Parts: sequence; C-alpha cells; structure tokens
Amino acid sequence: MEDRQEMIRADRLAYNYIKYDEEGREKETIRAVDGVSFEVEKGDFVAILGHNGSGKSTLAKHINALLTPSEGTLWVDGMDTSDEERLWDVRQSAGMVFQNPDNQIIGTIVEEDVGFGPENMGVPTKEIWERVEESLKAVNMLKYRHHSPNRLSGGQKQRVAIAGVVAMHPKCIVLDEPTAMLDPNGRKEVIRAVRALNQVEDITVILITHYMEEVIYANKVLVMDDGKVVMHGTPREIFSQVEKLKSYRLDVPQATLLAWELKQAGIDLPDGILTREELVEALCQLY
Repeated sequence: MEDRQEMIRADRLAYNYIKYDEEGREKETIRAVDGVSFEVEKGDFVAILGHNGSGKSTLAKHINALLTPSEGTLWVDGMDTSDEERLWDVRQSAGMVFQNPDNQIIGTIVEEDVGFGPENMGVPTKEIWERVEESLKAVNMLKYRHHSPNRLSGGQKQRVAIAGVVAMHPKCIVLDEPTAMLDPNGRKEVIRAVRALNQVEDITVILITHYMEEVIYANKVLVMDDGKVVMHGTPREIFSQVEKLKSYRLDVPQATLLAWELKQAGIDLPDGILTREELVEALCQLY
C-alpha cells in the first residue's frame, strides 16, 4: 500500500485568549487550546468532538489560519500557518465552512455565489464556470444554480456554502458545526454531501460537531475537553467507551447507547455498535 501523505500536523499547539479591562489592560488569559498534538493524513475524514468551551472551534480556526498559535506549530500541507507569507496558500489548501450559511453566502444567485471565490483567486472565466458546475454537482445542487439563495432551505444554503469552498479546489475542508442550525433533513443532506466530497473527490474533511450520529462516518475521532485532546481513535474505539464519554459530558449514538444499556442488563453484545442495522444484526445472532 502506498504511503499516505500528511495533510495537517499539530505539534504542542496552544492558544490563549486574552481578556482586557475597560482601560485596555490585560485582565486575564484563557487557555482555549492546551498543548495539542495530532496528525491528519490526506483523504482522512476526522471528526472533532467536545462540549461547548472544549476548544474544538478554536482549534478549527487554526487550520484555516484564522488564528495562529500562541505556542507550538500547526502545519497544513507542509506549510507553517504562522508564516504570514504563506497565509493565502494555507487558506487555499484548507477551506472553512461555518455554522450559519447566511454569513457565508454573498451572491444574489447561487451560481454567482459559488463562483465568487475562484473569481477572487484570478481563475479564468471559462474555468470558473466549469468549477461552479462541478462543485454544485458534488453537493447535488446543480438544479438550483439560477435560484436566489434566499429561497433555499437551511440545508440547501449550507450545501451552497460548501460548494463555494469546493470551487476554490481546497485539499481540505474544515466544517465548524455546519449542521447546528439545521433540521434533521438538512443535517442529513449536508452530511451526505460532505461524505461524497471525502469519498469521491478525496478531499480531506475535518468535521466539528456535537451530533454523534454524524461521527460514525469518520475514520478518525478526536475528543477534546478543556483545551486538550483526551481521546482519539476510530468511531468504534471511541464509542466503545460510553462511561468515559459521559464523564466528558458527551452523548453516544442512540443505537450505541441502547446496545450499551442492554449489555449492562446482561445481554451479550459486542462493544461499539454504531448503527441500528448493526444492533439488529447482533441481536439476531443471539436469538
């Protein structure tokens, strides 16, 4: 098997938020990310979990160089994000999708919005339209290309926001709670689009979420608490540790929880069941 290439590497990354008083004097320092080290390979789908205030969004903003480390180093595609001369290159390699699509959509027509990024990058007009078409196809929104974004549902808007990032041909997409403001159908649409980008286009995906059902599609999971990475592994390894996750105030997928509770009640089930289908299969094998 060929060696996979490194996409992101953090080495003892730390970030401090500094609070100032009304006179502008430094009042207190809050360590939001505290000595984090990890690696992401090209083509990975990594989910980052943690309750509010765990540092996961602060970490995400480092990957797109919206923040630079107070200590330690973060490399994206071999580039040190603290190197100001490489800032533009880092942001071209790692695109960012935020929680609220309304803050990211600026065009009055869907295809204009998606073409905005490549146009700013100086991509020739003919190629812009090719990119618009391929990225709208990738998120299954091509038939809405002439629509106004205002007339779209939340899930559709978020898919347009993702297409706008994809059109800039990033190697990696960071999604910071992209489904937090959506209904269950919108969440499914967005996660389906994200999985397709990862599996079909081989784009590296970093997904920050608090919806456990979205995590089962990742191949790596990082759990953050109080600015540190406290657990890492595959979804199955992570969700096999229900009590530990509860201690970090995190849930597990419903099927995992039910299987765990049945196991507590003395039914002989394997650890780390992730989906309803797996649970049904395991129960059928018992009886």
